[in-house]
This record gives sequence, structure tokens and C-alpha cells, in this order.
Amino acid sequence: MSELLASVPFAIQATGALVGIAGALLGTFLVLRGDAMTTDAISHSILLGIVLVWMATGLTSGPLQIAGAALAGLATVLLVQLLVRTGRMKDDAAIGLVFPALFSVGVLLLNVYARDVHIDAHTVLLGEIGFVWLDTVPVAGFEVPRALLWMALVALVDAAFVAAFYKELKLATFDPALAAALGFAPAALGLALLGLTSATAVAAFDAVGVVLFLAFVIVPPSAAYLLTDALWRVLAYACGIAVASSVLGYAAAVRLDVSIGGSMALATGAFLAIALAFGPRHGLIARAIRRRGRRSSNENRALCVHLHHHEDDAEAEVENAVQALRAHLRWSDAHARAVVARSLDAGLIRRQSDRLLLTAKGRATAREIVAPGEADGTE
Repeated sequence: MSELLASVPFAIQATGALVGIAGALLGTFLVLRGDAMTTDAISHSILLGIVLVWMATGLTSGPLQIAGAALAGLATVLLVQLLVRTGRMKDDAAIGLVFPALFSVGVLLLNVYARDVHIDAHTVLLGEIGFVWLDTVPVAGFEVPRALLWMALVALVDAAFVAAFYKELKLATFDPALAAALGFAPAALGLALLGLTSATAVAAFDAVGVVLFLAFVIVPPSAAYLLTDALWRVLAYACGIAVASSVLGYAAAVRLDVSIGGSMALATGAFLAIALAFGPRHGLIARAIRRRGRRSSNENRALCVHLHHHEDDAEAEVENAVQALRAHLRWSDAHARAVVARSLDAGLIRRQSDRLLLTAKGRATAREIVAPGEADGTE
């Protein structure tokens, strides 16, 4: 165990994975609630809470710092809601007004009162996950990286919160009106969720910074949602993507000699791109296949309607020939032959020399469109 904890690659990857898990657990609900950008506001405004706690206590880390940042995050949310309730601005405008203001105040206080203290805007925004192994604390006879220890505790708290209030969070996310009617207090759950997000952000900022934390909170849940509609699977996939991004991002950073945090963030983007392309339901390829299938089905139905319209005409033998489809349906010869072939395979039509005839199935398909009542036996 001591050798594992002393391993630099393990410390970096494990810290990144724990930040990713903690962020993905909370981020899943934030993304589904449409509060993803609120996370950005919170992640910047916690700087003010960190500075105020330092000015009051002299502490640069620990539970008081986490509590102060969480309160700053909640203050951000409450100020945004207050501005929205005035009816004078929308959510995005309120967020864009509040978090730059609070972040700016935090930066100014740093420049005036904390020039010689290891708290600065660069640390909050970017962090340096590559150095987490240097700062250790003794735990049960082992030297454990401080960031790894804090993130393990925070991830455990986040997981316990999600497990304890899973049903309530699920209902409040998808149907807040019903949740309120059942007494689940969706507003309080939302504030608790955002408060935990603030606490997680401040626990993570010294190691990974705001930028990577935001990537873990928003991107893995977004990618997971493209892969499944089941909430528990979204949570599981999001955590898995976050862990994989930490491991693969570290490996890529070492190989290419680039920023570890930036490489991990880029890895989450790669997973999002893969999910966007290959997702079974919401992916671009799956949607293109469904569109093509609907287009093919509509063309088959259009052919059935055309044949049904002319099958009792005196000139049916001419009108219902493949050659006539070009003039009536404006299909090229090749396209008309392809549609006829599909309709033959589907059992909608049959050939009689050069003439196309509807089968019973094809006639029923046409009647569903031109005479729905007739097709189902109603008037």
C-alpha cells in the first residue's frame, strides 16, 4: 500500500479519477436540470469565499475553506434567482452578471490583501494536478497525498448524498411540480445539490483547477446521456467516462509532454465526440439511420398510395408501370427501381409483367393514409 501511495502516476490518476467521480455524480443532475452553466458561475465565485475565509481565519485549506466556498456558491445561486425573479432578465443574463462580479471582487481582495499567500486566481482556474504527490499527510502510518485524501472524502459524501436522495433527486429533476406536490422540497434539494457542488469545487481547485473540474462536471454526464436514457446508467457511465478520461489523459500527457489537466479535459471531449457520433439513440449515426429508414418507409407508402389511386383506372396498366413513376412521383429511374425493389421485399406490391399491383398488405397501407376509417373498419 505504501508503495502504491508513493507512486506519482497513481497519485495523479487517482486524484483525477476521484474529482471526476465526484463531479460526474453531481453533474448528472445539474446537466439534466439545465443548471450546467450555474456550475461555471459557482466555480468562479468560490474564490471570493476562499479569500474571505482566509482573511477571517488565516486558513488556506480544510473544512472551513470548503464551508466558506460552499456558502459563496449558494450566495451566487440566490443572487441569480433574485435577479431572475425581478422579471427584468433571464437566467443566462443573471449568471453572466453575478459570477464575474463576485469573481472580480475575489481577485481584487487577493491582490490587495493576499499577495504573499498561496491563493491566486491562476491556482483556482488551472490548478496543477501534476504536483499533488508532493503535499502529503500521515494517515494510519501511510503518507497520503492531501488532495487525494480530500477528494476521496468529498466523493464519498457526494455518493452518499446521491444514494440517500436518489428517488427524490430523480423526481425533482424530471418533474419538480410533482416532487413539490409529494412534499419532496425540490428547491431545497436543488440548493443542497449546488452547495455540494461548491464544496466539491473548492476541494478540487488546488489540485485540478476550475477548468478541469467543470469539464468533469459537465462533459461526462453529457456524453453518458447520449448513450442511455436510464438515470442510473447515466450516473454509472458518467463516472466510468470520468475515470477513463483521467487515466487516458494522463497517459497522453506523459507521452506528448503536455499539460496533464488539459489532456484529461481533452479526453472527456473525445468521449463526448464518440458518444455524439455512435450513441445508440441520440448519436448522429443512429439518427441518420433512423431518418433514412423513415424516408424509405415514406417512399414505400407513397408508392402504395399512387398504385391505389390508379388501380381501378382504365389506364392503370400505363399509370402503374415503373416508367410512370418518374413523371408522377418525380423519381429518377434508378430511384424508382430501388423503391420498387424495397416494396417488393416488404410484400407491399407484386409485379405482373411491367405493371405493379398492390398486395393485400400494400392496399391496407394505402388505405391507412387515404381512408383511415376504411382501413380500420370504422366510419
